[in-house]
Amino acid sequence: MSKTTIKPSRPVFPSPVALITSASESGTPNIITLAEVFNVSIHNPVIVGIAVRPATYSHDLILESGEFGVNLAEVELLDKVDICGTVSGREVDKFKKFDLTPVDSISIEPPLIEECPVNIECKLWKNLTVGDHELILGEVQEVHVDNRLLDENDQINTSKLDTFAYLESEYWSLGEKVGDHGF
Repeated sequence: MSKTTIKPSRPVFPSPVALITSASESGTPNIITLAEVFNVSIHNPVIVGIAVRPATYSHDLILESGEFGVNLAEVELLDKVDICGTVSGREVDKFKKFDLTPVDSISIEPPLIEECPVNIECKLWKNLTVGDHELILGEVQEVHVDNRLLDENDQINTSKLDTFAYLESEYWSLGEKVGDHGF
């Protein structure tokens, strides 16, 4: 196998895409689109990581409030997911502008997004400036899953989840199952 060394830029791919919700001190909600969303600790405690540019409005809201929501969208919302990442919540109410429905969360102040089939409520666990982004680690408080995605054991049937990922300026659906863990 012949290989070429290239300049590093997003070297781990694809990246899952999510809509991250936050809220101002006065309760005004905001949404940012991120492709820097990942599991960090899966059991004790359950920690989700996001990486946010410090220049963004969401960065300040999350660090000031110590809370955020991770909302996983499906392909049918791709146009709204993409456009939410192109305007600032400092000037635009993204829920209204892009016709998304805020729903109350249980453990955090920021709303969740009704149209997203998976919503994760997080409280700030730790944060760290890493290069040109802020690594924000959130301890998961609640996970909400659309009932149509659950199997008979209340586990997510991922074959029913039509989510997508980001890959070199393109969005890709996740495709089909190709194996099981431990096969």
